[in-house]
Amino acid sequence: MDYQLLTASFEAPPGAQRWSAQRRLHECLRAAIRSGQLAPQTRLLATRALALELGIARNTVLYAYEQLATEGLVCTDRRGTVVSTLLAVAVPRATAPTARAGLAKRALALRASPVPAELSGGFAPGVPALAEFPATLWQRLHERSWRAHGRSALGYAEAGGALALRSAIADHLRAARGANCDAGQVFITDGTQSSLDLVARAFADAGDKVWMEHPGYFGAHTAFRGALLNTVGIAVDEHGIAPSASDWRRQRPKLIYVTPSHQYPTGGVLSAERRLALIAHASKVGALIIEDDYDSEFRHEGPPLAAMQGLVEDAPVLYLGTFSKTVFPALRIGFVVVPKALAAPFADVLARSTLRGRGADQLTLAAFMRDGHFGLHLRRMRRLYRQRRDALVASLERHLGDLASIHGDSAGMHLALVFDDARMDDVAISAAALAAGIVAPSLSAHAVGPRAHRWCGLMLGYAQVDVAVIDGLVKQLAAVVRRTDRRRG
Repeated sequence: MDYQLLTASFEAPPGAQRWSAQRRLHECLRAAIRSGQLAPQTRLLATRALALELGIARNTVLYAYEQLATEGLVCTDRRGTVVSTLLAVAVPRATAPTARAGLAKRALALRASPVPAELSGGFAPGVPALAEFPATLWQRLHERSWRAHGRSALGYAEAGGALALRSAIADHLRAARGANCDAGQVFITDGTQSSLDLVARAFADAGDKVWMEHPGYFGAHTAFRGALLNTVGIAVDEHGIAPSASDWRRQRPKLIYVTPSHQYPTGGVLSAERRLALIAHASKVGALIIEDDYDSEFRHEGPPLAAMQGLVEDAPVLYLGTFSKTVFPALRIGFVVVPKALAAPFADVLARSTLRGRGADQLTLAAFMRDGHFGLHLRRMRRLYRQRRDALVASLERHLGDLASIHGDSAGMHLALVFDDARMDDVAISAAALAAGIVAPSLSAHAVGPRAHRWCGLMLGYAQVDVAVIDGLVKQLAAVVRRTDRRRG
């Protein structure tokens, strides 16, 4: 063995430039032994001889040999220092892992998001106008929370969340959303995805059926499949989810996931008649409705819509809300409101399965709501989003009105541009738009299950897009649509 060649060819990992000579020799010999270059029963050079060959101090070699012996890679006998014979059995040569090695089947079955969450340009849906958030005020409230609670804010928070925040949320929901709840029914989570994971595991068993809107929210699909639930897509029309008598009879659900105030992704509003019918049927079959009210605070046309949770006494509704759209996404705070009869057992589940943190953030948000800043911020954002919605609608009608119609623009932070010709390839158009720097997820990509749905078009978020650039972006998008559609033909 040419030890000078061995050390010269040793590829140290990045950041190893500052290694000492002792460590470099140890790592070099260790790598050679583990790779088989120095086979079992190979006798290493005596410390004095190796030091002389490499031109280093003998103590450097002694250190390297001692470390190898400690790791069981070499042993000492009458012949000197020898590579361990146990290595051939105990440390077989590893094969390079594949990208999917070790993943469970349920993980491999999860759907990819139509658009990565980190994409925030026009017209990425679900992204608020972050530049308009009162960051200085928030920082001042946050510092006040830290001063008031000191080191106690460093520990684990209550499993259900800070009582001050739960009370503030309950007060807001009763006043603004017509909810029927108190602080004891409100539980703080790490956002909507966390809420979905919790309720999927707490209120259903593996194999149970969960109805989802078709097309629907891919994040909910991910949570339900991750909990090993059987997802059933129920078709959505202009007035929301529309289960048939056959669905209730043959596909009886344990959970029903809906976005009634602004359907995701089509933007439709579930009619009052269907809301009451859904509650009545769910009560009859013993199902729970998951009402995801993700952006209902932004109503642009007509009076505010009451939440399904408060429509009837003791409605079988799990109400989900988030502050990612109304405050900012990085806050990672959402909440679940459970029926009064389920509050105690759900609290017990949380106490046994979760440990909460970010107590200071929760208290800051409670102060933000209690002191009136939250309501003021919502009013400002409603005005701003309405202006941006109006500009987007006018531009779409001007540049794409001959090819598509607009749906779901009465509320929320996005609308649906639905192509008149359902044969248009909205997936290809979405990909071409993304290549041009425009985020516009396709409606087809939100299918739930193998069945096709009739919605063909694009989701367009407008909350974060300045009015001054909307028309230019729509012109670009129109060019992409027409160019890609011609290719299809």
